[in-house]
Amino acid sequence: MADLGHRTRQRMADEGPQGNLGGPAGEGPQMPDKDSKATMDAEDTSGGKASSEPQNLRPRVFHSIKFFVLCHSLLQLAQLMISGYLKSSISTVEKRFGLSSQTSGLLAAFNEVGNTALIVFVSYFGSRVHRPRMIGCGAVLVTLAGLLMTLPHFISEPYRYDHSSPEDMSQDFEASLCLPTTSAPPPTPSNGSCSSYTEARHLTVVGIMFAAQTLLGVGGVPIQPFGISYIDDFAHHSNSPLYLGILFAVTMMGPGMAYGLGSLMLRLYVDIDRMPEGGISLTSKDPRWVGAWWLGFLISAGMVALAASPYFFFPREMPKEKHELSFRRKVLAGATSPVSKSENSPSEQNPWGSLKKQDGLAQIAPNLTVIQFIKVFPRVLLRTLRHPIFLLVVLSQVCMSCMVAGMATFLPKFLERQFSITASYANLLIGCLTIPSAIVGIVVGGGLVKRLHLSPMRCGTLCLLGSLFCLLFNLPLFFIGCSTHQIAGIIHQPSTQPGLELFPGCAEPCSCPSEDFNPVCDLSTRVEYITPCHAGCTSRVVQEGLDQSQVFYTNCSCVRAGSPVLAGSCDSACSHLVLPFILLVSLGAALASITHTPSFMLILRGVKKEDKTLAVGIQFMLLRVLAWMPSPVIHGSAIDTTCVHWALSCGRRAVCRYYDNDLLRNRFIGLQFFFKTGSLVCFALVLAILRQQNKEAGTKASNRSPGLEQQLLVSGPKKQPEDSSV
Repeated sequence: MADLGHRTRQRMADEGPQGNLGGPAGEGPQMPDKDSKATMDAEDTSGGKASSEPQNLRPRVFHSIKFFVLCHSLLQLAQLMISGYLKSSISTVEKRFGLSSQTSGLLAAFNEVGNTALIVFVSYFGSRVHRPRMIGCGAVLVTLAGLLMTLPHFISEPYRYDHSSPEDMSQDFEASLCLPTTSAPPPTPSNGSCSSYTEARHLTVVGIMFAAQTLLGVGGVPIQPFGISYIDDFAHHSNSPLYLGILFAVTMMGPGMAYGLGSLMLRLYVDIDRMPEGGISLTSKDPRWVGAWWLGFLISAGMVALAASPYFFFPREMPKEKHELSFRRKVLAGATSPVSKSENSPSEQNPWGSLKKQDGLAQIAPNLTVIQFIKVFPRVLLRTLRHPIFLLVVLSQVCMSCMVAGMATFLPKFLERQFSITASYANLLIGCLTIPSAIVGIVVGGGLVKRLHLSPMRCGTLCLLGSLFCLLFNLPLFFIGCSTHQIAGIIHQPSTQPGLELFPGCAEPCSCPSEDFNPVCDLSTRVEYITPCHAGCTSRVVQEGLDQSQVFYTNCSCVRAGSPVLAGSCDSACSHLVLPFILLVSLGAALASITHTPSFMLILRGVKKEDKTLAVGIQFMLLRVLAWMPSPVIHGSAIDTTCVHWALSCGRRAVCRYYDNDLLRNRFIGLQFFFKTGSLVCFALVLAILRQQNKEAGTKASNRSPGLEQQLLVSGPKKQPEDSSV
């Protein structure tokens, strides 16, 4: 603004007093801005002052709210990519560092811890700081958090998928074979390699990831609230909803791109930067395969860094946008109802505008001191929470958010375990089907509210129907899947193989390492063994094929007729059901997302006008504290209870090797069913309260109408001359 005023004063000094005659007299301080803009345009077109064009180029670009919308859309897209990328690689991180699902769920939830802890302070200092620079600083913290997430890969030793192999021996070659000549059992890895240094290194790696997730949440605090308030402050009041809609549409592609990036990165081996000399014999279908999870964080962090660089050049305040977009004027000219020109029109015309503008307690009390803010917050909080519609709608959204948080974090792992597909394919299905379906549902819900001009009663009905159909489409998911195949020594299913009897003591002379994991499958009986040693195999054969080589283990004493076994886990008999399953999940996600906009409209229309901003902020805080933080931990704990075989590391439980698929499906889908039922009940209560309020309003109106009509009949003829004279 100072630079613009300096140019205006310089131009007025050059042109003399006639420069003040260019605009209407009533515009006041806006007149120099228009004059300077017109003069700059004239200078550019006439070429009279071509030497000043490079100096004016940067201010003109960085004083454009359209350019800010473009930059902020790209930044929020990159931020959601780096925030959602961990969810796409959660099972891979578990295998690489030996984490349980409860620990990985807590790791995913720590993103919300840093965000929730600072969001109130950011709201308080909202309009008192240089918002573009604060956004840039937050993006720098997000970039550092992404780089910090990759640090465990570089400080850890190369991944060895067969931990019992000596360093100088090719993995999977002889270490997993049955060697009957061994006189004594070899020392277990837990006794031989579990030093205090190993434990300290594991704790360091886990601590670094938790710190990175916390820093990621802290860095994301100023990005959305400051950016949206900045756009709304300096955009034309009729263009602000359009800009916020564009911002929202671009931002929503972030989670889908995160799963797509995860699908690409997990196809690469984790140690692609330090591959062993002889290469590896694993394929992505092997349960021991670990993809390059860290590479996606590097790419996302680089994107955030590039998107953050323009924010340090935007001014603290820019000239208010003066003109409405031409194509928007054409659209509104043909509409039946014109857009209100009042200051409240952005939030009234676009529910997403008011929602996103006030996300995270933004602009709660810009004129209050800290002490006044602390005093007023609890009073308004209690008053807002006593509102029944607000409380029930927030509880329903908490239930929906719990469902979404658990599904987003562990759905890739569930698909991997339930249908024996690769992590890459699971992420591809979610990124291409589930996320776009949710976006479509949100758009459809917002379109219905806008097109049909839904009242609060009809908004409640739409939310109830969306929750009901989402719940109905959840029921078939309980039956889509199959039981875990038979695993020797762990899961025995005599009903499926009535004539099969495992040899209970056949592997005792082999001295098999207890913590080794190199699964093999007997194709004839579909029985899986943890290692070739547990199957009693003494030799290994490699068959070269056209596409890839296959590894067989032969002379297996624990296998019927001594037939060879194939390296790798047995394929699931339910792999073909993954597409019907993900289609039902996607359809349910679309139906649940339809309730998003009408539920927010119930809040915006239900609370007092002066409490509206704070109510939305409280709503987002409750969603974070009650849903996004605990839900991944709850789902992870439920998944851990279905584990039937844990890998041990230094005497502690590490990653789960095998799950009871039936129990896993019932508990994971059961949690989704529970949260969806809670949301349905809350919306039903909201609808009942709205009906009761409408009945009471109708009763009061009917009681008042006879007396009012009689009063009008009596007083009407007397006042008629007075009215007509007026």
